[in-house]
This record gives sequence, structure tokens and C-alpha cells, in this order.
Amino acid sequence: MKKFLACFVVVLLSGVTAFAANDEREEDRVKDAGVVMKEILNIPDDIPQDLLDKAECVIVLPSVKKGAFGIGGSYGRGVMVCRSGEHYKGKWGAPALYALEGVSIGFQLGGEATDFVLLVMNPKGAESLLYSKVKLGADASAAAGPKGRTAEGATDIVMSAEILSYSRSKGLFAGVSLEGSTLRSDGSANQKLYGKELTAKEIIREGKVGIPPCASELVTLLDTKSPVNKSDPKSLE
Repeated sequence: MKKFLACFVVVLLSGVTAFAANDEREEDRVKDAGVVMKEILNIPDDIPQDLLDKAECVIVLPSVKKGAFGIGGSYGRGVMVCRSGEHYKGKWGAPALYALEGVSIGFQLGGEATDFVLLVMNPKGAESLLYSKVKLGADASAAAGPKGRTAEGATDIVMSAEILSYSRSKGLFAGVSLEGSTLRSDGSANQKLYGKELTAKEIIREGKVGIPPCASELVTLLDTKSPVNKSDPKSLE
């Protein structure tokens, strides 16, 4: 009987330790997203300020690796942060964890760890990501984002895209096409981060949780760099 109780305690403690480790892993993912965003916004030829100011949401996926999809860990996973308020006019809010999947991404990575930043440029694109898995280029129009101080000279395709994507690998920062890849809410990861089952909509639009400490750097950075949504007011009605 004593041996049974001892084994039970060991198994119980192992489960608690594993859950804590998983929770810590999600927190690290959020922290890494803040570091990546800070570093990219400090690149001289970075994301155009006028595009960042018109974005309703930002998705940051740190250290995506070729062939790592579906394995778990932090590979192919990151966070989405949106402006708060009914019409995306408020401060940046709590992050929801998201997963990026798709064979086509692997060919572009070339085996190197790559950071991705995606700008969600209108409410339609944001809403689609909140409710279902989205295939870029099919369910939501997507394009490689332009670089520089402003988006002046960008093509009509870029300016009308719902999602603009950028990558950074080996110190090189560039717009990159992710068409054919999919984005989905990472429900199990959100549960681990917040300690309860939540949808992306409940986190981002309904404000059912506050901003966790691990997201303070990312959210503060966005509030500082782009405090006001400068999208066409008609698009936010």
C-alpha cells in the first residue's frame, strides 16, 4: 500500500511539473515574440510606419523551422495581438497564441530558423482569423510586405491585401509570400497560458483576460510605436 501511495505521489507531481513546464513554454513564446518585434522595429529599413499604423492586428512567429510543423514546441507558433475596442481603435490588448502550418513554408526557410511578422490590415482579415483556420491567399488575401520608412510605391496588390507578411533569417529582413500556408488559433496553448479554456475571440475581442506579464514588452512596444489606428475610418465602421 505504501509503495502504491508513493508511486501515486510521484505520478501526481510529475503531472504538475509537466503542466508547469508547458505553461512556462507558452510564456517563453510570448516573450520571444516581444523580443523579435522589438529587434525588427529597430532595423533601419523595417516595416513601414504607415502600414503598422493601419494594422488592426500583428502576428509574430519567432524561430519557425523547416520540417518542424506538427512536432510541437515553439516551432511554427507565435502570438496575435490586436487593437482593442469594437472598431479596433483602442490600445493593443492581450495576445492569443496561433500556429502557422504549411509545407510551402519549409521550402522557403532553407533549414534556417526564421522569424515572421504578419500585419492584419483590415477588420475582415482579423475576424476571419478569430473564427476559423485561414488559408493565406484563399481565405484571406495575402502579399509580401514592402519595406522602408513608408509604403509609398507599393503595388495595388500589396495595398489591398488583408495580410502582409515579413521574414527575418540570418539577419536579413524582407517581405515574404506565405500563400498556401494556414494560420489557426492554438487552443491548447491558450489554455496553458491563461489557465482556462478560451477562444481567440474571447481573448482578443471580448477582453475576458488581462494582459499577462510575459506579454508586457510586446504590448507596451506596440502601444508606443503605434498608439493610434490610422486606417480609413470607413473600413472600421
